[in-house]
Amino acid sequence: MKSKTVAAWLAFLGGPLGLHRFYLHGLGDPLGWLLPVPTALGLYGMERVQQHGQDDHLSWLLIPLLGFTIAACALRAILYALAPPERWNTQHNPGAAPDAPAGRTHWGTVCAIVAALMVGTGVLMASLAFSFQRYFEYQGEEARKISQVR
Repeated sequence: MKSKTVAAWLAFLGGPLGLHRFYLHGLGDPLGWLLPVPTALGLYGMERVQQHGQDDHLSWLLIPLLGFTIAACALRAILYALAPPERWNTQHNPGAAPDAPAGRTHWGTVCAIVAALMVGTGVLMASLAFSFQRYFEYQGEEARKISQVR
């Protein structure tokens, strides 16, 4: 029996590593193996900022990948947790009764929703702010270069 609560917590805490996908679909799940790629690229972007400073253009592209992956996994945790028991059990526990305990919502599930909503929203907003800030700073630098040439 695959628990909705366990899946929600795995998506929230280990989602960027694909743990929730492996829990629900097994080790042969291709998306589970692909999820660590943007996570690793985002971590590499953070390392580049530490090595090369904030003016490194490649890190501007890589760091938001980590944030968007974390936010997407938090959203997946919310979707798992809000799934009706009948649909959850039909989809992930096909031999079980529609109202089997594995698909029920309880306090652990609600806490996963709250945690994923708080962290996911914060990370998404921070990633968007970082991306837009870097983009507009770069545009300002390029505009200064153009205006100095003339």
